[in-house]
Parts: sequence; C-alpha cells; structure tokens
Amino acid sequence: MDGLDAGRLKELALFAGVDDASLSRIAECVNEFEAPAGHVLMEVGRPGTGLFVLEAGEVVVELPGGRTRNLGPGEFFGELALLTDEPHTARVHAVSDVRCLAISRRDFAGLLESDPCVAVAMLPVLARRLVQLG
Repeated sequence: MDGLDAGRLKELALFAGVDDASLSRIAECVNEFEAPAGHVLMEVGRPGTGLFVLEAGEVVVELPGGRTRNLGPGEFFGELALLTDEPHTARVHAVSDVRCLAISRRDFAGLLESDPCVAVAMLPVLARRLVQLG
C-alpha cells in the first residue's frame, strides 16, 4: 500500500534487524487488509502466497499433529511461503477481527534480487521460528 510508514515495520521483531533504506523498500511491497473473526487465512494443502504480520487481533495456527499456537499483534505466519511454493502445512483462522500486513512471495523475491541484505537480516528470526515449530 502506498504510504505505509516504514517505522511501523521497524517495530516488528521480524524486521528489527533491517536497515532503514531496506525497510522503506519493504514498505512499498506491503498490502494491508482486515479479516473478520472466524475467517480462514490459510488452509492445509493450499499454495502459499506470502507472509502475514498481525497488527491487531488474534489468530490460531493449527499445526500438524493437533498442536495449536495462538498469535497476536507483532507476530507473523506464512513465512515459509516467502521461500518456497510448497503447500501450507497449517491452517490459520482469525479468533477475533484482525488487521494484517501482507507481503507476497513475488514481491519479496523482487525485493531480494535488488536488496539481498533483507534476507540476511530476517534469517535469525525465521530460524528461531523453525526451531519453535520443530
């Protein structure tokens, strides 16, 4: 969305290590959207489209094996869709009305071509997430 304040991204753990110039480029790729409580944001077996960062509200992630994880503002999901076109392995639905920032895989790939340092800055946070889910 035009005009997204890059400062909003800097407040999120996922982007905390990204420099200001790169944050501005990321902000140009971000779309904002809202979804009502009960809305399914991701479904198992469906292709991934990109990353979602919660700005407001709560979602529940239903993981393989019956595990669940609740996420709230500042947390993210769909991160693997930035890197692979494998189908989703989890279902995510809104517990309450949510407001999210979204970055598509296509936009992220273009960003990485012009600014690979973005990926390097995000890797520690993404790696921690993989360990937590493992």
